[in-house]
Parts: sequence; structure tokens; C-alpha cells
Amino acid sequence: MRALICACEERAMAKWLAACAGIVLIACGERVYAKQDAAGAKASGAARQTETDEYTRYELLSPDSASFRIRYEVTATTAGAEYYFNPIRKGSTASEEAVYDAMTGAKLQFEIVSGEEARKDPLMADEDAGTNYIKVHLARPVPKEGQGRLLILKTYKDAKSYYRDGNAIAFSRSLSIKRNSVVLPAGYELVGCNVASQVLSEPDGRIAISFMNASAGEAPLLLRAKPGALTGAAAVPHAATSARSWEAPFGGETEKERVSERAHQDRDIVYFLQQPETHAFSLYHDYTEARPGVDKYLNVVRVGSTVSAPSAYVLDTGEKLATQIMNGTELAAATIEAGEPVTPTTQIVVIRFTPVKKGESIRLRISETYTALASYRLEGDELVFDRSLGRPRNAVVLPEGWYLTASAIPATVSQLADGRVRLDFWNGRPDSVDVLIKARRRASREEKKP
Repeated sequence: MRALICACEERAMAKWLAACAGIVLIACGERVYAKQDAAGAKASGAARQTETDEYTRYELLSPDSASFRIRYEVTATTAGAEYYFNPIRKGSTASEEAVYDAMTGAKLQFEIVSGEEARKDPLMADEDAGTNYIKVHLARPVPKEGQGRLLILKTYKDAKSYYRDGNAIAFSRSLSIKRNSVVLPAGYELVGCNVASQVLSEPDGRIAISFMNASAGEAPLLLRAKPGALTGAAAVPHAATSARSWEAPFGGETEKERVSERAHQDRDIVYFLQQPETHAFSLYHDYTEARPGVDKYLNVVRVGSTVSAPSAYVLDTGEKLATQIMNGTELAAATIEAGEPVTPTTQIVVIRFTPVKKGESIRLRISETYTALASYRLEGDELVFDRSLGRPRNAVVLPEGWYLTASAIPATVSQLADGRVRLDFWNGRPDSVDVLIKARRRASREEKKP
């Protein structure tokens, strides 16, 4: 096992944990999210390794090296699992591996094993015997309905994926992970990209390409870059401001928000619509906190909604957390800063936890029920859900007995095992989507008879 971790990797880990501060699947009793449920199991019905929230960052090294550094964030979700197996892609030569526990920042033990060895683990019984794996010893068994968050670092050499193309360089690789970024070498400018992506500047001026792939298949990414970009101090980007677009018909996002990497934001939310006469929906959302000293999370309830039945727990350990609903007046009396304007009657859900230590992080799962007369209603015989959704990944599950008739915003649609319909809205743009969903009751068996 490669046990020595260089100092640059230590610094990289610290930067990664700091980046987690701004980022964040089934609500208690609502097991519907495919990644964390039986969808990860094979046809035999036996438990298999499952994961969620995958994100990969590729840093292209010198073009003549045909090598790139990989930063892979992944969350193990098979309850009780003590190991996680990360495949080494065929055709790539791996080196400089290192693995960290995202909760504590601690280095984890691992070894490189063959596919035959990996298949001895019951969770890997159906995997490819011809593939090698990084076998990670998890810091703690994955809790029931919880997670084991990992950061895996490695360097791949793969001349078929990264190569010179005349006076340009090319990175051509089919990516099955749904959230990715690629950082060009210093001094190179982007001249071609076949997947719609954000283009951003790294703090040192290197150009980064980032995207979310909401499709069911792999993203056949092809990047081309040429020399011509500035290097050194001249390449360092100007600091993003809090200015807002002069064209926006409303407040809109700040420049800083607009040029942040959307694909890396790891905040998810799933809405479970109750029968529309109630105007109510339950939801859960996941949130990661990594700022040292922070000991609470505040969820400010938007105008037009009321909240009830909040609950929360730490996904890393399963620890249940205390929750409290306060109004703006009570929050001010407790000298707690909301971080945004609140009125005396604004509802705020306050969730307290042990203060985060430097170099560590925790991931919360927060469940609530909302009642919103304007957002969710029944118009005649038609269900209407009209709500602005701000997360990169949002999902809405229709109530039992209803079928979808309209979705103004493009979504992927699936049917759950219990017959309910789920819509997933993946928004790679740094803004909200104004979701408008309509549905009708399914015909009864009697109505279907000729």
C-alpha cells in the first residue's frame, strides 16, 4: 500500500474541506431515492455497494505526461458497509493514491486489490473480475439511512484520454459521473468543448470547465485547448463582486454567485407532495457544514409558507439533532444572526450541533413539512405546484393516485415502486428555476371499463 502522502496532498485536503463550507437521500420513513435504496441491488435482490453525490475534478498536468490528477468525492450509502471499493479505470495507470474521511479529515487505510479479491466482499459479488480496485477501510460502518463521505485522490496516466492534437491538447473521455470539472494546464485557453459547461477561472488563473450531466448515459466529453492564456500574476482573476446584472428584471444573483462552480454545490432537496387539498408537502434536504466553530444551521422559511414537524440528524453517524422553530423576534432576542433579512413573524428552523472543528465537517439531513397555499393548490380537478427551486438538484414526487400532465421546466421523469411519479430538475445554471407542475387524478378501474 502506498502509505506516504506528500505535503501538497495535505494542503489540497485542507482546501477541499474549506470549499465544503458553502455546500451540502431518503427522508425518515420515505425511502424513494434510487441511489440509497434497492436500485443499487442486482436482480438477485442481494445488497450491493451503492453510492451517491459523486463529483470528479480532473487537473490536467503537463501535456507530454499524458497524466491528470483526480479528486473524487463520493458518499458510500450501503447501510453497514465497512469498506468502499473504487474501480481503477481500465487503460489508465494509477499512482499517488490517498484517501480521506470527509467528516474528520483523517487519512484512511486502503490497498489496491484485484477484481477477484474485491468479489469476495458480498457487496461486490457481481463486479468485474478484470478490474482493479482501491479498497478503502471506512472510518465507521455506514449508518442506517446514513452515509460515509470520502475524498479519493489519485493520478492517472492515460494517453488515449489526454494527448497532443497538432498545436492543441485534447482531453477525450466518457464520464459516467454526473458532476465533473476539468482544469486546464497553466497557459492554455479553451478552444473547444462539446458538452455545455460553465467556464471559470481558478484562483491561480488556470481555466476550469465544469458541468452537470442529467442524462441517463455517459457524457462523451471532448475538450481542446491551445497555448495563449496568461500565466503567473497576470492570470489571477479579479475578485468577484456583489454587483447584480443590470438586465435582470428582479434582484437576481450577485456576480460572485454567478461565477461559482454550480456542479460542485452539493445541496439536494426532494419534495413529497401530499394530497393537494392540504396545500402541504414534506421535504428533506442535505447540507454540509465545514466552517470551524459553527454550531447551528438556520433554515429561513420563505414568505407564503409555514413550517411544521422539523427533524434532523447527522448523516455521517446517524446522531439525532434537536430542532426548534423560532420567529424573527425570538431569534433577535437570542442574538442569533439569520444571515439574511427576517421580519418579526418570519419562521426560522434552528438546528444545533457540536461545533465543527478545524479540518472537519458534518453533513446534515433535515426534514420538514410545509404548507403553502399559493405554491401548492387544487384548481378545479387539477393539481398545481408552482414554486421557485434554487438547488442544483431538485426533485418533486407527486402524491399517490396522480399522473403528470404538465411540467414547464424540463425534467427527467420516473415512476417509483409504489406508483408515484418523480420529477428531477437538474439546474447547471447559477440561478433558480420557476417550476410549474400540473397533474390529474388517475382514472379509476371503473372508469376504465368500456
